Amino acid sequence: MALVGLEELRAAQRRIAGVAVRTPLMPCPWAADGTRRLWLKPENLQPTGAFKVRGAYNRLAVLSAEERARGMVAQSSGNHAQAVAYAARLLGIKAVIVMPDTSPAVKVANTRSFGAEVMLVSPDDRDTVTSELAERHGYVWVPPYDDPYIIAGQGTVGLEIGEDAPDELDTVLVPVSGGGLISGVAAAIKLTTPGVRVVGVEPELAADAQASLRTGERVIWPVADTYRTIADGLRTPTVGALPFEHLQAYVDDIVTVGEAEIRAAVAVLARRGRLVAEPSGAVTTAAYLSRAGELGGRVFAAVVSGGNLEPALLSELLGG
Repeated sequence: MALVGLEELRAAQRRIAGVAVRTPLMPCPWAADGTRRLWLKPENLQPTGAFKVRGAYNRLAVLSAEERARGMVAQSSGNHAQAVAYAARLLGIKAVIVMPDTSPAVKVANTRSFGAEVMLVSPDDRDTVTSELAERHGYVWVPPYDDPYIIAGQGTVGLEIGEDAPDELDTVLVPVSGGGLISGVAAAIKLTTPGVRVVGVEPELAADAQASLRTGERVIWPVADTYRTIADGLRTPTVGALPFEHLQAYVDDIVTVGEAEIRAAVAVLARRGRLVAEPSGAVTTAAYLSRAGELGGRVFAAVVSGGNLEPALLSELLGG
């Protein structure tokens, strides 16, 4: 499979203009320590609360009239679900979304609010059910990350970072789940701002991508293991095939953070950064706060990938 190139990234940027928000790159003076500085890319400010709207709209916008008439199906624990539902409504496409029954209630409710039909299934069954629906009804399947249009759409985050970053930027931190976001961001950064390192971040309890990058083979973690992390958006048991090729080509390293560090980062982002970030979106800040010394950079940009979390969990994390 071919890697996503600059032409595809620029086309996606034009396609999603006016749909996805061009989020700012925010300086964080509260995170500077005299040696290092941090900038945040707050994708939690997107209309669906996460970066996923970029890839979802880019994918659906290129469907033919015949494909749009068939309707589409997707599976997701929440942020891809909301993004696909939102993009489908804008484009007048029927959307059926398969979600694990462990998905946060706020993400299920938001997905339904955009007009999608939601089916709740066990985490082990979501891929099977999605395939069966596509075959039975002829729905177009919209994958969450293993697709060049999805990767190119998510990569617009990287294009914007490259355009807005200070000249001294040397490290970009990106959350890793199925790999669509880091694939696109890494491609964009390496193709437009060479010399800047791209480092993925994932929970210690779902570190399949780190193992995959370091061994050179896609490693699969059991669902029961990845579901231990509070970062529900990063529980994917393995990176996609096409994202893995991008990881090998463009990603410098992947680091992990612990559950306590993730929880603390959510609270810090709310109190000091005035940003509501879900645990999955807070992992990059957690890495900066707890791993910056070993990462070796001086000026960091961290992608806050989303902010869809249960109010009760936010209250708990702030209280903690």
